[in-house]
Amino acid sequence: MLNLSRRIVIRLVLLVAAASFVAMPPSLASQRAPLAIKGYDPVAYFTLGKPALGLSEIEYEWDEHRYRFSRAEHRELFKADPVRYAPQFANYCAMALTRGEIHEANPEYWLISDGKLYIFGIATGPDRFRRSLTESILKANENRPLLLKH
Repeated sequence: MLNLSRRIVIRLVLLVAAASFVAMPPSLASQRAPLAIKGYDPVAYFTLGKPALGLSEIEYEWDEHRYRFSRAEHRELFKADPVRYAPQFANYCAMALTRGEIHEANPEYWLISDGKLYIFGIATGPDRFRRSLTESILKANENRPLLLKH
């Protein structure tokens, strides 16, 4: 009888432990990884030539951000070379950074130059950045350390 009670108690303990494990919230690490470029697919700019929203079921975490992709093939391309596809200044406007300002970018406003993706906060950003491209890139890169504070 004592053996049967002990087995029941052990099974109950295991059942409760399993139930609490299943009900646990996602890990803190995944909660801390913010969504990159508002969920847009960074590879689509290069392959489709336009912005495309990514899907929550096709994600990849890199450089403390969660990137979403519109196609599984895009995720694989990104995984193979994330530096090539990720925007140069993460989620921030490249044009604002040339002025030493930090503004969130809108992934609908973008530019690819010399194989690098830049995103901007306003519709006129890409044209303004392109007008003085070399100088704009230099200034934005000089101000890159400001991003570490965000």
